[in-house]
Amino acid sequence: MPKVSIITPCYNSSAFLEETIQCVLSQSFQDWEWIITDDQSTDHSIAIIKKYQDPRIILLESPQNLGAGGARNLSLAQAKGRYITFLDSDDFWERTFLEEMLNFMENNQYELAYSTYSRCDEKLQPLLGNYHADTIVTFGNLLKTCRLSLLSSMYDSKRVGKFYFPEGSKREDHVMWLNLLKEIPKGMPLGKCLSKYRMHGNSVSRDKKKVIMDQYLVYKEHMKFSTIKSMYYTANWAINGFLKYSKLFN
Repeated sequence: MPKVSIITPCYNSSAFLEETIQCVLSQSFQDWEWIITDDQSTDHSIAIIKKYQDPRIILLESPQNLGAGGARNLSLAQAKGRYITFLDSDDFWERTFLEEMLNFMENNQYELAYSTYSRCDEKLQPLLGNYHADTIVTFGNLLKTCRLSLLSSMYDSKRVGKFYFPEGSKREDHVMWLNLLKEIPKGMPLGKCLSKYRMHGNSVSRDKKKVIMDQYLVYKEHMKFSTIKSMYYTANWAINGFLKYSKLFN
């Protein structure tokens, strides 16, 4: 049984997929399984994945387009590793990501941890300042801003169970982390930059009104908060989101 399960959704990722595959294969820690769910790609993503005959790479093919959250759920259902971590098909880990995250968690008996990551352009060159892992994350402060990025986080499924992504939410990762932190007291920061988040042209310049409404529904529909309470946390999230994506934020 592998120690770590890596969860990846894939949809039309052929432009960056080879680089992502290589960063996993070159990890200094090698006791992992990597469950990639292709979400009805129409490019050459499946062919690229099938080129690699490593038995630790498990390719699932979704029978229909489910979106990233649904594809992750298919992978999670098959995961056998104690430690769960996530890597999108266009992102990048430094060679020691798995080793250092595992050592950090095991040496301190942490249930959830996250590390600093860099925010890069499509060529993995720095675009914004690093997003620093410098705060102990709790349910309370996660309501105001989502400090946990999928590509830089890991949790111990033996101690906390598996946490799936909700259907019908555009902010499914935030809802998943909130649900996890309802069950445990904290997630711990490892202040070392171990991964690279590839920001595409629409990563920042999205429809702001729609994004804000999606976030409001995190609190109203998924957390079951009152309208006023949901508006309060949405406002906090919006302010913190501006700081998160500001070039001055470092």
